[in-house]
Amino acid sequence: MYVCICNAIRESELRRAAVRTPGDAEAVYAKLGKRPNCGTCLADADAIVFEERELASVPFAA
Repeated sequence: MYVCICNAIRESELRRAAVRTPGDAEAVYAKLGKRPNCGTCLADADAIVFEERELASVPFAA
């Protein structure tokens, strides 16, 4: 699924970059070599970034 139509950023791409990049969604976009254009996606992108970092910090239960 595309999170950002303007930059063709897929959710999976955003999630992978979120765990390697500090900051908000705009910082993750910058790491991907992009910038928000219309800004419509930023609230959803920030939520995805936060969620991915939370999931990355939770240890796996065996």
